[in-house]
Amino acid sequence: MLRTGLLGAGRIGQVHAPNIAAHPGSTLAAISDFHAPAAEALAGRFGAAVRTSEEIIADPEIDAVLIATSTDTHADLLEAATAAGKAVLCEKPVDLSLARARESARIAGGTGRPVMVALNRRFDPNFAALKRALDGGEIGRAELLSITSFDPAPPPLDYIRVSGGLFRDMMIHDFDMANFLMGEVPVAVTAFGSALVDPAIGEAGDVDTAVVTLTYADGRLAAIKNSRRAAFGYDQRVEVLGAAGMLQATNVLENTVVKSTADGVSGAKPMHFFLERYAAAYAAEWAAFVAAVGGGMAVPVTLEDGIASLAMAEAATRSVAEGRSVRVEEV
Repeated sequence: MLRTGLLGAGRIGQVHAPNIAAHPGSTLAAISDFHAPAAEALAGRFGAAVRTSEEIIADPEIDAVLIATSTDTHADLLEAATAAGKAVLCEKPVDLSLARARESARIAGGTGRPVMVALNRRFDPNFAALKRALDGGEIGRAELLSITSFDPAPPPLDYIRVSGGLFRDMMIHDFDMANFLMGEVPVAVTAFGSALVDPAIGEAGDVDTAVVTLTYADGRLAAIKNSRRAAFGYDQRVEVLGAAGMLQATNVLENTVVKSTADGVSGAKPMHFFLERYAAAYAAEWAAFVAAVGGGMAVPVTLEDGIASLAMAEAATRSVAEGRSVRVEEV
């Protein structure tokens, strides 16, 4: 039984807590949060203790921690937890600074403790099925990848200002998905971005609409489209064109009812937001972590994977700022 401490009782911590508590191989032992009432409310739902992050990390009876705190605390907590002998599942990114993330990965990696980065979309049943079909050679060699990821509405400006920007906060998931599906990191990133949804986002130094192209060493290509606004819901689609055909993972809809009349054919909208859309992915992610730690196996999403997607986000940010393609090795 993996006795687990949850660091952070905010929105993402509230997603993870039920999965830790429900899994037959783990138990939610303790929860921390800088806002004590949040920790108390979440702990009360699952019978967990309320403690500080330092107390959880120092407790020899706790085997693992899930870091779901604010991004600026991830690296310090990761280093402290692995130094204390804990296995760690850390929410993305390890840090907004690529240099700091690399240093933290070096320190944590040196402890030999299992560390998994929470890039949950790899565990989405639809994307995972597409990956299996691709690896099984069902469409031949992948040549062109297209990823669409549109949020229903932008987050608050206060969040935008501390998020690290769209490429580090939002598109980082798509960078990781590209690496997951294509099986390697691209050599170059070319990004274009605008503030079309809300001028205040541009005034805050960010973009809300972006297109990125990825170029691979063998000439293969990928295109990623992001927007902070989609009036019809949370748009999440993947398409891979191969030498022998195409694989597509389409949107998960609110329901499967289709109405056909003389006026036309209509159906449901995509699920509204990531909490609903990726509920199964979060559960599968935790199950994969428990299986890896319990079985002494390598975790399926490594620190190196987390660093790679962050490096691509850095390259995209630099590409927009400098108006040129940026080689990933530059960053």
